[in-house]
Amino acid sequence: MSAAEDRVIRQSARNGWLLSLPALVVLALAASGPLLIVLVYSFLTANDTGGVIREPSVEGWIAVLFTYDIFDEAYVLADAHLTIFWRSAWLSLATTAVTFAVGFPTAWFIATQPPRARAFWLFLITIPFWTNLLIRTFAINEVIRNEGVLNSSLMAIGLIDRPIPIIYTDTAVLIGMAYVYLPLMVLPLFAAIDRFDMRLLEASYDLYASRWRTLRRVILPIVRPGIVAGCILVFVPSLGAYVTPRVLGGGKNMMIGNFIELQFLQGRNWPLGAALSMTLLIVVMAALVVYVRVSTKGDRSHG
Repeated sequence: MSAAEDRVIRQSARNGWLLSLPALVVLALAASGPLLIVLVYSFLTANDTGGVIREPSVEGWIAVLFTYDIFDEAYVLADAHLTIFWRSAWLSLATTAVTFAVGFPTAWFIATQPPRARAFWLFLITIPFWTNLLIRTFAINEVIRNEGVLNSSLMAIGLIDRPIPIIYTDTAVLIGMAYVYLPLMVLPLFAAIDRFDMRLLEASYDLYASRWRTLRRVILPIVRPGIVAGCILVFVPSLGAYVTPRVLGGGKNMMIGNFIELQFLQGRNWPLGAALSMTLLIVVMAALVVYVRVSTKGDRSHG
């Protein structure tokens, strides 16, 4: 390559960066600006009447896991906070497991259909995205409440004598989040299974592998990027869910998203709310790093 050609290529690249600079600046300010404000607020002092005092402090970060005991004059673990963190973690993991258990067979069924039927089933999967999240959550509320469709149907056919108390429990929140986030699991799984070479199944059966061994040693390793992507897409929004726990949990079964809202509004402790928000962001970033590493490892092992 001559010096003139190299100069033209560099000038073209420089012009491309200059043309995209305004969009990059807007994206940086719109994405990073609010996060920087929240980060700054997490290191300020809470005002007794709400808002913050512009004095540096780490009390907000300490209060994430500890609370000050005025009698012992010492910091002790905040049991209420840990309970909320644990509920958020296990409900998010349970939601991911339930959506995978339901979504994998669904995605396999869709991927093995003829092209026209496949388009129809994918259309049905994406229909919930046409409806607002709040409306979908209220729809689940109408199904599982004491006088809802589920209890009324079971009582009508004589299986139960009284309504099953599902609403305003962790089970209700789990059902609601599994319903809301199921398409986010099905679509990545379908994309991975659609690229799967079905001749590998024939080769596995020719080598006398059982169906379970074929699933475990052939199918799952190949579609692992889709599994990881679906799990991340479900786990991340489940961890910070706000609407579903608020409606189906009745305010009693609080998750970390509701806890953050409580600190900013009713609690009037903005530094703690900001510290909780950044803690949630760190957990989400850690999950995304795990996803990138697993996906990269999977691509290398099958490349």
